[in-house]
Amino acid sequence: MRIVVQVKLLPSPEEAAALEATLHAANDAANWLSSQAQSRACDRDRTRMALQSLAYAELKARGWSAQPALHVIRKVADAYSTRKANLKAGNHGAKDTGRYRRIAGAPIRFRHDAAHPYDDRCLSWQIDTQTVSIWTTAGRIRNIRFVCSPGALRLIGESRKGESDLLHRDGAWFLIAGCEVSATPVNRRPSGWIGVDLGVNNIVTTSDEGEAFAGEALNKYRRRQIRIRAELQARGTKSAKRKLRKSARREARHAANINHIISKRIVAEAERTGRGIGLEDLTGIRERVRLRKPQRAALHSWAFAQLTAFIQYKAERAGVPFVRVDPAYTSQMCSWCGHTEKANRATQQLFVCRSCGVVAHADHNAARNVEARAKYVWAAVSQPHAADASGVPAASLALQGRAVDRQNTSIREISRVS
Repeated sequence: MRIVVQVKLLPSPEEAAALEATLHAANDAANWLSSQAQSRACDRDRTRMALQSLAYAELKARGWSAQPALHVIRKVADAYSTRKANLKAGNHGAKDTGRYRRIAGAPIRFRHDAAHPYDDRCLSWQIDTQTVSIWTTAGRIRNIRFVCSPGALRLIGESRKGESDLLHRDGAWFLIAGCEVSATPVNRRPSGWIGVDLGVNNIVTTSDEGEAFAGEALNKYRRRQIRIRAELQARGTKSAKRKLRKSARREARHAANINHIISKRIVAEAERTGRGIGLEDLTGIRERVRLRKPQRAALHSWAFAQLTAFIQYKAERAGVPFVRVDPAYTSQMCSWCGHTEKANRATQQLFVCRSCGVVAHADHNAARNVEARAKYVWAAVSQPHAADASGVPAASLALQGRAVDRQNTSIREISRVS
């Protein structure tokens, strides 16, 4: 499996100036080539080979060496491939919308300080001295120091493979290295599952007695950050804008740290008990839900996709089974009897089943539903020819999981078996 490791460079002022000039020159060249690529007739004219035949000689004439010129070409070609895939998937709207036409009809632009890739011909690592040698437009610079954690240093020394990206952010220089690590073989016979419910009041609640992570304390921090930003924006002075810039990534760093802590605890518990992890598939949740303005701010201020990615890659490294389940009606379905009704959700935190009368924390009930569905999805994936009590193949039921009545039947059958 592939993971990335970030290290911080400590260049001198002269070295930093050379790195900055190189980054600006690379992105200026990428913007020029992007304009040329946009004017091409069709998508096949924007592939790496087509752009290389178009621009390689021009980039060499501009003073670029062979390998850095190829990196500029690949960077632009990959950007257009990504845009093509997003347009095809409908991520920018339908073809007849203004947004689709605006994005498809404009050349891709690269910021002056956008990250730029390097391979082993342009960048070499000296692990023992913690220095790097890197190509710049002013020549090759050697012995630039870098700092990182001992674990990151070990990963770079043992598992680094492929390209590394040079990044300038908040006045600091970073290298982001790709590493190939061997994943632990997945436990194909988990002893059970940990259902994970994602929410706003409690970022994460598990099916283990409703254990909640990052609840009120984190919400207080988020509300405080929103209030501080609003006050600084309303003030509008130079010092206020300076403080806004200084704290721009503070909440993002805090969120990443909390997400790492949460994901590590969940995966460690699953590995210790030999269980798998079931997580709600919240892809596109921001576009699907309709919320009032205060709730909207709370929903958009947390990196749920990042938390999901952290749990998934940590689970893969530990050999813990990981599945995503359909989140539909998990908050309305009783995890004890399977009765589904909107009125079951009495309040934000209270779940009261109108059929069997069970009373539970709403997030804990949802996590139990996720746990049950994870068992069912895993059975459908690992035993595609197995059939449930009704004789219907499990894989077929999993694919048709959006049918609520069939979902309820499946969950009740699992509850009786387990």
